[in-house]
Amino acid sequence: MEKVVKSDAEWRAQLSPEEFRVLRQAGTERPYTGEYVDTKTVGVYSCRACGAELFRSETKFESHCGWPSFFEPSESEAVTLHEDDSLGMRRVEVRCAQCDSHLGHVFHGEGYPTPTDDRYCINSVSLTLRPAE
Repeated sequence: MEKVVKSDAEWRAQLSPEEFRVLRQAGTERPYTGEYVDTKTVGVYSCRACGAELFRSETKFESHCGWPSFFEPSESEAVTLHEDDSLGMRRVEVRCAQCDSHLGHVFHGEGYPTPTDDRYCINSVSLTLRPAE
């Protein structure tokens, strides 16, 4: 996988202000406002910034948290995980492995009936859904 590296000016030219705020500045969209929260469309979710495949619809589940939730990435190398101690709590940030864009956070051990007991809580604005043909 070839890394995508761009300056802030290049990212700003490519992304909308909201996409830039979330993807490049680790922002968060408001809960229940993202376009993929309730989507049931079969397909592949890719990084909005670079197009790398991140998640598949088969791993999406209803967590009722206000953001799209997945129990695992499409490939183990698709995302990177980073400790995040911001906001006075310990969380694990999820980033795109190809362009290092912020996607959301992953939580473990919450008791969801999924194969991994992980909840990748991902901002819709970080994703692009390519429906299956």
